[in-house]
Amino acid sequence: MEPTVHTMNNLFEQLGLPSGNEELEAFIANHSPLDPAVKLAQASFWTEAQAAFLEAEILEDADWAEVIDQLDARLRG
Repeated sequence: MEPTVHTMNNLFEQLGLPSGNEELEAFIANHSPLDPAVKLAQASFWTEAQAAFLEAEILEDADWAEVIDQLDARLRG
C-alpha cells in the first residue's frame, strides 16, 4: 500500500481553516515570519486542538509530517 500524500490545502482543511489557495497564502503572509525559537505547534495562532494535531503528527512521523514540515518552512521563509 502506498503512503497517503497530503497537500497544503488538505492540511488546512484538517486544521479547520479555509483551504483555498488565496486563504492559504493569506494565512502564511499574516503569520510570517515565525520566530526561529518557536516550534510550529507552539505558535500562538493555533488553537489547542490544532497545536496538538501538529505536534502529534510530527512526533509520530505520520502521513501529515511532510506537509507540516512544508508549512513550517513557508512560515519561516
